[in-house]
Amino acid sequence: MKLFNFLGPKPINESARKIYVSLVKQAREEAFYLSFGVPDTPDGRFDMIVLHAFLLFRRFKQDHERTEALGQAVFDLMFTDMDQNLREMGIGDLGVGKRIKGMAEGFFGRMEAYEKALDDVQELQNALKRNLFRKSSPSQTQVSAMTAYVQTEAARLDTIDMETLLTADIEFTPPSEDKARQP
Repeated sequence: MKLFNFLGPKPINESARKIYVSLVKQAREEAFYLSFGVPDTPDGRFDMIVLHAFLLFRRFKQDHERTEALGQAVFDLMFTDMDQNLREMGIGDLGVGKRIKGMAEGFFGRMEAYEKALDDVQELQNALKRNLFRKSSPSQTQVSAMTAYVQTEAARLDTIDMETLLTADIEFTPPSEDKARQP
């Protein structure tokens, strides 16, 4: 037994790292910024990570007992990374704490908003406009394409067995640029 195992069991940490890498990789897909109209800003990138975390955590919630530790490890890693990124951007120690608190509040607010709206196209569009597109003016086509993407990914993740998810073998579907560009 290790006395100072601060980071928890290695399998959970490795799985959490792989999952977080998948979330960030998907959030960085150029199509979201070039075709779907997501603002290519630190806020827009944060919101894309949160959106994909929502999709995954929503699926984890369906078997909370088995996924609780892994979900917490992904969450902790995500906010540790956010803290580090803020520091690299030159935010001082006092400012980082306030920003992380605001980001955490935003995270939980978005999780709740997306969960409530997921099954209603209009409500999900409204939630995406308020959160993901908050400081931009996307076209209705872009909002509709993002809404379809979120609903499709949620349904697809529901079909993946939990064993696969627990091994951190998670891949998101590439966004369809064609849907975001239609007039």
